[in-house]
Amino acid sequence: MKILLLGSGELGKEFTIAAQRIGQTVIAVDSYENAPAMQVAHGFEVINMLDGDALDRIVAKHNPDFIVPEIEAIRTERFYDYEKQGITVVPSAKAANFTMNRKAIRDLASKELGLKTANYRYATTAKELQKGVEAVGMPCVVKPLMSSSGKGQSTIKTEADIEKAWNYAVEGSRGDVVEVIVEAFVKFNSEITLLTVVQNNNPTLFCAPIGHRQERGDYQESWQPARISDKDLYEAQDMAEKVTEALGGAGLFGVEFFLADDGVYFSELSPRPHDTGMVTLAGTQNFNEFELHLRAILSLPIFEITLEKNGASAVILASENSTNPSYTGITEIASLPKTDFRIFGKPTSRPYRRMGVALVNDTLETPIEEVVEKAKKAASLVTVHS
Repeated sequence: MKILLLGSGELGKEFTIAAQRIGQTVIAVDSYENAPAMQVAHGFEVINMLDGDALDRIVAKHNPDFIVPEIEAIRTERFYDYEKQGITVVPSAKAANFTMNRKAIRDLASKELGLKTANYRYATTAKELQKGVEAVGMPCVVKPLMSSSGKGQSTIKTEADIEKAWNYAVEGSRGDVVEVIVEAFVKFNSEITLLTVVQNNNPTLFCAPIGHRQERGDYQESWQPARISDKDLYEAQDMAEKVTEALGGAGLFGVEFFLADDGVYFSELSPRPHDTGMVTLAGTQNFNEFELHLRAILSLPIFEITLEKNGASAVILASENSTNPSYTGITEIASLPKTDFRIFGKPTSRPYRRMGVALVNDTLETPIEEVVEKAKKAASLVTVHS
């Protein structure tokens, strides 16, 4: 099978490696050369994926069996035409369109499916944002409708924050949609990602819940399993199954939830492997999230997903701009027990850009807090230099 991968970052790289291991052909696409997935794919294309004509050209050129999106900034409305041509869009054209824009997925979850979400409004101008803040109250969170890795996300605590939040959201927005969502701050105790695997001819499966901590809207550490009550887990699984069924198709979805005193709140959904799910590269499961995504796409039956170990991931961040980043501390992290790492191979760095990840596992009896601390310490050993 030939897979056209749209977006070639670290998640796409691990997906490509999984595909290569079972003999699939991958063409990696991104807006810049030498992106991580391009380094391991059979071929690559460099285009602006918001250019629908350019997208049409490479689809016609490669005639793939599958189109697998990895990022948001894609002219996703073209996906419906590709499906009509007989190409499988992962998970589906509808899922890709709805989830690449926070507005569509939030309205689906809240208004159509009746899932519990934070109170929210939309805004296309700073003045509309002001009205939205008045409606949902402070503190509140502002996010671009199209963004990734927390870009453009901020918290409004005072009136003085509103204009700054608008400007930051517009600056961090991906694609050509200049609109934001402002949502009431949920007083949550923790947040989880529930990796949900939708199969074509077999039951939907769930990975053990993943906990994570964020800074600047981007995850810093993730761990599996997260602590969650049976009641909350059942509620999250029920919500995840409803929203993925409404979107259609097959593949792995990263469904995010807030856990609060009054229950579970649906937050967001990604129709692909999730950055917090990189913890599965630590050997926590019988299949990592990239292998699960691939098998679901190819209709290879997944009998079960088993939790094998406790694990944690911690990000390795750049601190400066560079066009030729290098690394120190690799020998030190490699010498640690029950520890692994990934360096993504990004050709450039900038402050806070995720350049790699430390991975630690231990027995199921080991307190998860200990595993997380080991991952944080491991990640701190690696420094990115210009």
